[in-house]
Amino acid sequence: MCLFQFTARRLVSQAHCGLKVSSSKKQFCLEMARPSSNMADFREVFARAKHIVIITGAGVSAESGVPTFRGAGGFWRKWQAQELATPGAFARNPSRVWEFYHYRREVMLSKHPNPAHIAIAECEKRLSKQGRSVVVITQNIDELHRKAGTKHLLEIHGSLFKTRCTSCGNVAANYKSPICPALAGKGAPDPDTEDAAIPVEDLPQCEEDGCNGLLRPHVVWFGEALDPSVLTAVEKELDICDLCLVVGTSSVVYPAAMFAPQVSARGVPVAEFNMEPTPATNRFRFHFPGPCGTTLPPALARHETEIIS
Repeated sequence: MCLFQFTARRLVSQAHCGLKVSSSKKQFCLEMARPSSNMADFREVFARAKHIVIITGAGVSAESGVPTFRGAGGFWRKWQAQELATPGAFARNPSRVWEFYHYRREVMLSKHPNPAHIAIAECEKRLSKQGRSVVVITQNIDELHRKAGTKHLLEIHGSLFKTRCTSCGNVAANYKSPICPALAGKGAPDPDTEDAAIPVEDLPQCEEDGCNGLLRPHVVWFGEALDPSVLTAVEKELDICDLCLVVGTSSVVYPAAMFAPQVSARGVPVAEFNMEPTPATNRFRFHFPGPCGTTLPPALARHETEIIS
């Protein structure tokens, strides 16, 4: 969503990710190490890992039929998400922005976790009984990880099913359908649909005693900083992990694009599961191409050396 200034130590460390040095009499050159697609090798690393971080992006949810609103054809009516998911757009036309998010909320109520979500949740539950930990750091706002059963979850971009009051700042879970009476039946994505032009007083309102302020989706919009407390928790997990998986993310959205490379920079194995290579692929030890729902379940399944009590 926006750049968050990490420490200089972390930024400098990335300059050395995934590189190996070769020399000749006349010059030195840097060559990128090629990532492996050997599942057996990955499984051996997985069997030894005690603290696993899994970073997920839109590619995981896409396999559940969740629209991404990115790239060609990624429009809601005649707008792309970048035009609506901003503080300025909400200030100018809160009704239109709420129609967009109401549509997304209603779509998500009909979607279900796919095999990738389920494999992650089952892995977390199984390994916790062995004294091992799994934490999911997700860029997604759809809560499919939560619906699948993931417990240790850091949602760096917020959630479609949380609201924040623009007056008192209260954040609350909200699964109402519709979120308010005025939005019932609104939010159709067809480009010929006219704006509902709902008065501000009829849009979602804060229910804290004596407030009644206008609510907004509790998501990080373009141009906004990520929650520092969430990023502190993320940095703590990255510091202690001994295995990192990057699942269904293009590795171009910052600051999440920095997470796995900084882990790789300190020698921790990183495995990427994605439909195709990304700008960060050559910094990682493993790369497994294909749908996450196909490649991830066998990667996270019980290893023969695991002891289940």
